[in-house]
Amino acid sequence: MTQPEPVAWRDGAPHSDRFGDVYRTRYNATAQARTVFLHGCGLPGRWQQRAHFTLLETGFGLGLNFLTTWAAWAADPQRCNQLHYVAIEAYPVGCADLLRSVEALEDATPEPDPTLATLQTLARQLATVWADLRPGVNRWAWADGHLTLELHVADVQTALASIDTRFDAVYLDGFSPALNPEMWSDATLTAVAQLCQPGTVLATYTVAGAVRRRLTALGFEVSRCAGLPPKRERLRAVMPALKSADGPDGQASDAF
Repeated sequence: MTQPEPVAWRDGAPHSDRFGDVYRTRYNATAQARTVFLHGCGLPGRWQQRAHFTLLETGFGLGLNFLTTWAAWAADPQRCNQLHYVAIEAYPVGCADLLRSVEALEDATPEPDPTLATLQTLARQLATVWADLRPGVNRWAWADGHLTLELHVADVQTALASIDTRFDAVYLDGFSPALNPEMWSDATLTAVAQLCQPGTVLATYTVAGAVRRRLTALGFEVSRCAGLPPKRERLRAVMPALKSADGPDGQASDAF
């Protein structure tokens, strides 16, 4: 494995000294992941009864969004047959911190989370392959190959340039735009948009004006939604479906 990125645990929360930000909130971390990212992208509903569903995350961090998505997919009797999760992480953490993150959720959650035991079990499964993590592209599969994780250990620009998948959903994650500007730069958001398709839904915790304006300029329909405390708002962006002139009464209709 590459040299793991140090995680500083302060007051029950994991911090990045490199970026001066937290990987996740101390409280309600799993609820934040579900509200901001899964529900923000319309999941699990949008993957139900589909053959394939593709998802991109721009900052893997401690893996909480992936584990929460995996748990939701595994628990859904109408889940898609194949979930392909692609993530980017320039500075992967060590296995011990990945496990500590989900183990620490028990003390950090003010109310019992029924998914906690599942997340911890899935984290241990992820940990069994994490020791083999290498720079570049890492591919792993679980659930008899029905769930795949493709993790790019590279800077975000290099990783996005190497990906040719078209995504159904995007978790636009990463540290704060003010502290990690490359993750939110025009070049990064443009590269993400090029991997989207009509109907792609993008979700993120930040509602920074520069991010909203750039996504709008790239063709997304952007909306600010109510967040989960301590976050007041979250952002949802949709790439509009293509229009066709074949709709009833000669009106354009959604082609997707």
